[in-house]
Amino acid sequence: MNLTEAVKAAGVVGAGGAGFPTHVKLSGKIECFIVNAAECEPLIETDKYLCRTFPDRIVKSVCIIRDYLGAQRAVIALKGKYKQEIAALEAEISRQNAEIEIFRMATFYPAGDEQTMVQQVTGRIIPERGLPANVGCVVDNVGTVLNVLDALEGTPVTQKYLSVVGEVKEPIMLHVPIGTSLRECVAAAQPKLADYGLIVGGPMMGKPITDDKVMDETVVTKTTGNLIVLPKDHYLFRRASLSMDTIRHQARSACIQCQMCTDLCPRYLIGHQIRPHLMMRNIWREGSIQDNDTYQATFADAVNCCSCGICEMFACPMGLSPRKVNDYLKGELRKKGIQIPKNTDPEAHPAVDLRKTPTDRLVARLGLSAYYGGHAHDCLELTPDNVFIPFQQHIGKPAIAVKGIGSSVEQGELIAKADEGLSVNIHASVTGIVTEITPKGMMLRRRKE
Repeated sequence: MNLTEAVKAAGVVGAGGAGFPTHVKLSGKIECFIVNAAECEPLIETDKYLCRTFPDRIVKSVCIIRDYLGAQRAVIALKGKYKQEIAALEAEISRQNAEIEIFRMATFYPAGDEQTMVQQVTGRIIPERGLPANVGCVVDNVGTVLNVLDALEGTPVTQKYLSVVGEVKEPIMLHVPIGTSLRECVAAAQPKLADYGLIVGGPMMGKPITDDKVMDETVVTKTTGNLIVLPKDHYLFRRASLSMDTIRHQARSACIQCQMCTDLCPRYLIGHQIRPHLMMRNIWREGSIQDNDTYQATFADAVNCCSCGICEMFACPMGLSPRKVNDYLKGELRKKGIQIPKNTDPEAHPAVDLRKTPTDRLVARLGLSAYYGGHAHDCLELTPDNVFIPFQQHIGKPAIAVKGIGSSVEQGELIAKADEGLSVNIHASVTGIVTEITPKGMMLRRRKE
């Protein structure tokens, strides 16, 4: 079994993003393989922990993937301030005599965005709505790289490392079976609040949860890397709850067309056609535009938005929401069947290296300074009695169950097989019994020793 087949069989997906099936990324030949260890958003601790703890396995895996892809260059990109992590990786690179570069990035957001990272590391610009492969690169998260090595050794993706930060006794790392309840993860971190909200992921692009029922039902998946525990009245939850009608009225009445949202947009800075200030100028009249040609001419830029949130959470002096406007317009363009041409040869803005959003200032704007600077050192193992394993933890179609209620399963055994197209195998994260199957996933009860 070659690398691609092993990765596909093990159900490996992008561990730090939307869950793109990794076997698809590794199916071609490229020039540069980049490991993303930059921990894009503030407060997340997972990638740093993995670099400190498993530098030997990271370096070994990078060499294997580089050779398989035929890449002339292998790079581990992380923030230059990660001194301990860089030292651990450099020592292992030297020990293994590996041809791997360490690329030290500045401390800015979104350093971990793969399009920004490719531009920083190689100087190449990925085309609008394109992939790193379009410019001869593959980018994989450091957690994904470790999962690839596990796959080659016959171990599928069943466990997850994640950090828990915010209103907790202290930031911690957890190593848990996929399907573990988020409530159990937070409890292990000893929350300071009895009634709290959660952000699953980072504060900029993570999923906010304040509904207790939703929180009770949400579990760790292959892409879960961080939980932020916050008061339910925190600024981030209030912003997330704004309706589109409110946002539309705010844009009409308060947008001063300062263009800061555009000037600081990471996609605009690498040469993509994206001007959020124009979307804000015109959103109030969106409902009156009847013909598709005018709609496209007015709102086409929205499709190039990466939803990083800099425009609304940092750049806008009026506290408006260009990201949500762009997200809404992307949906409307899809509904209308409007196809937007791509610029396949963008050029970076002359100020691309001068308009980076500094992470410490971003943290202050987000009201998270009280939690910034703490680091997770201890890693706890959780062994929940029950896990609920979703059939869709990835981009693409849900996997199809191959086990029935009452079946005995061993940890690592296939329980849902990849469907056609973009889909991924799902494996049992504990040894136990299947107690429930729903359209969303499968409940397993751990077998007691």
